[in-house]
Amino acid sequence: MTDVLTPKQRSYAMSQIRGKDTKPELVLRKSLHALGFRYGLHSSNLPGKPDLVFRRYGAVCFVNGCFWHRHSGCRYMTTPANRQEFWEAKFDANVARDRRDQSRLMDTGWRVAVIWECQLKRHQLPDTVHQLSRWITAGSISDREEPWSPRSVNASL
Repeated sequence: MTDVLTPKQRSYAMSQIRGKDTKPELVLRKSLHALGFRYGLHSSNLPGKPDLVFRRYGAVCFVNGCFWHRHSGCRYMTTPANRQEFWEAKFDANVARDRRDQSRLMDTGWRVAVIWECQLKRHQLPDTVHQLSRWITAGSISDREEPWSPRSVNASL
């Protein structure tokens, strides 16, 4: 199947996909700021440039898109029908990079949280923000064993 867009149109469409200040990230930032949390953004001196850095609590948070970062079991984790080998390699590289960056952060003493875009949809946002705020403030050294993610009511909604 051929692309329905011209190469110029496809290039423009792909250029509009952002890595920073995405809608899910802005929703989470606004909610946490309203609760009184202050944080740094996209710290370039940390592995993976975490979306939110809570230095006071020794914690970082990544806001991951379900499609690009392969949220297992989520309805937003689809694979394009065209060029499947290319996409599988791309997604595998993204997941491997995420794991490597998270591991490096934990090895240097940071606690890591991963929030998925589906967990920030309107029906799950309050619960996700509540769980994350509790995790941030109640952190302990044992949280550094693996990345934390809030329990989801139903990530596939």
